[in-house]
Amino acid sequence: MSGHHQTLALLLFSAFVAVTLGITTWVSRNRHGSAEEFYAGGRLFSPMENGFALSGDYMSAASFLGITGLISLYGYDGLLYAVGFLVAWLIVLFLVAELVRNCGRFTLADVVAARMDERPVRIAAGTSSVVVSVLYLVAQMVGAGSLVSLLLGGTSDAARNWTVIGVGALMVIYVSMGGMRATTWIQIVKAVLLIGGAVVLTVLVLMRFHGDINDLLRTAARRSGHGQAFLAPGLKYGGDWTARFDFMSLGLALVLGTAGLPHILSRFYTVPTARAARRSVLWSIGLIGGFYLMTIVLGFGAAAVVGPEAVRGSNAAGNTAVPLLALDLGGGADSTGGTVLFAVVAAIAFATILAVVAGVTLASSASVAHDLYASLRRRRAKPHGEVAVARAASVGIGLVAIALSLLARDLNVAFLVGLAFAVAASANLPVLLYSLFWRSFTTRGAVWAVYGGLVPALLLVLLSPVVSGSPESLFPGVDFQYFPLQNPGLVSIPLGFVAGWLGTVTSAEPPDEAKHAEIEVRALTGAGAV
Repeated sequence: MSGHHQTLALLLFSAFVAVTLGITTWVSRNRHGSAEEFYAGGRLFSPMENGFALSGDYMSAASFLGITGLISLYGYDGLLYAVGFLVAWLIVLFLVAELVRNCGRFTLADVVAARMDERPVRIAAGTSSVVVSVLYLVAQMVGAGSLVSLLLGGTSDAARNWTVIGVGALMVIYVSMGGMRATTWIQIVKAVLLIGGAVVLTVLVLMRFHGDINDLLRTAARRSGHGQAFLAPGLKYGGDWTARFDFMSLGLALVLGTAGLPHILSRFYTVPTARAARRSVLWSIGLIGGFYLMTIVLGFGAAAVVGPEAVRGSNAAGNTAVPLLALDLGGGADSTGGTVLFAVVAAIAFATILAVVAGVTLASSASVAHDLYASLRRRRAKPHGEVAVARAASVGIGLVAIALSLLARDLNVAFLVGLAFAVAASANLPVLLYSLFWRSFTTRGAVWAVYGGLVPALLLVLLSPVVSGSPESLFPGVDFQYFPLQNPGLVSIPLGFVAGWLGTVTSAEPPDEAKHAEIEVRALTGAGAV
């Protein structure tokens, strides 16, 4: 890219960073340092504010960069991500949002431990939450590296690596200084920017084709090199039975994973009541639904305007389709309009990444401090000490995420998020649903449900084509691939549910039905909720 692109985009990056650091500094001066303030922002956000923050947490680099790139490369098959991400919110709305708000305080483990032996359950749920969060962070930071690589001409690996390190440093600052309140306001600002940018690009794509969707699709199919197959299922997931099972596995992970994501669950604690939590989800469904409809237009627009070959030439995984589309829609590489639009879109994408990594880091550091640290200590930690541990944990989690991001930098960000969703659906969702709805559920069942989903999911990923055995793998030079699917959800999600059932029916511990009745009343009425 030309120097104009680089200069303008970097200025806009800097402006967003300055604004968000300003928000963080302002919040840090006005906080009183309690655990409730750090983890839940004092529970003072309105449903609309929390709805925008929820959508900001969810509309990640995978959505803006990854999904659009996959649609531009694979057409119809790329739509699975958009559909799966959106349908998942119905499960959150009907099964999770209000009940989690009424039963917990700060984390997933609060809900499960309310009727179980706290220590083993908190350790299991806290471990799972940290693993899911780190996988999610890797996806966002790989997106940051791809974006800056494009901005700097794709020639500097050092620049991409330093970008990942810089994003990691910023997320630690946001979390350690501002906690949930700063993170929420950053999410709100980012959601407004992202939706606004998507609207502008969608309008420009439709204007390019005079509002004729059929013409857009025909042009995308023609330029794809696949003809009508580009608009039909099967281009990516229809080659053989392995690909079809991969399709089912991914769909299952996307639909069920959202309800197990720690940073989504923690956001229900930032509103004062369960009714406000439900209304937050309604706000977020409206915002997210509109956004994913626009990503479909942008994906086919990138295929029609830029062309899959150009997209693949810039980034093999398709992560740079949106900035390239903006460049073309603005008038091309040497035009002022192209320069401005490219820089704005690149800055919005970068803002998206910064905001999401802040939210995920906060959720994972809360799990470390509130669940793992507090459980492993003999005496209950004081709230101020727990918050200090959470701030320190954000540094450690940031370092791990940076290291893994540098390793996985050539994978598609939507695909990486799909893996995080699979682990969340395998380890967190079974224990959450059993705790809320199964009267006979026991402590052993809870621990087995978490590890029975988490361990198989991670092992199957390690033994899959993602890690070894193909040119696109993390380690293409070695081959220990024994599991044929790229996404483990089809196997690991049922294993999580089966392990929870098996642990419960083989447990000598009698289920505490009185405690379940108490939790049921609290979940449905809010009586006794924090």
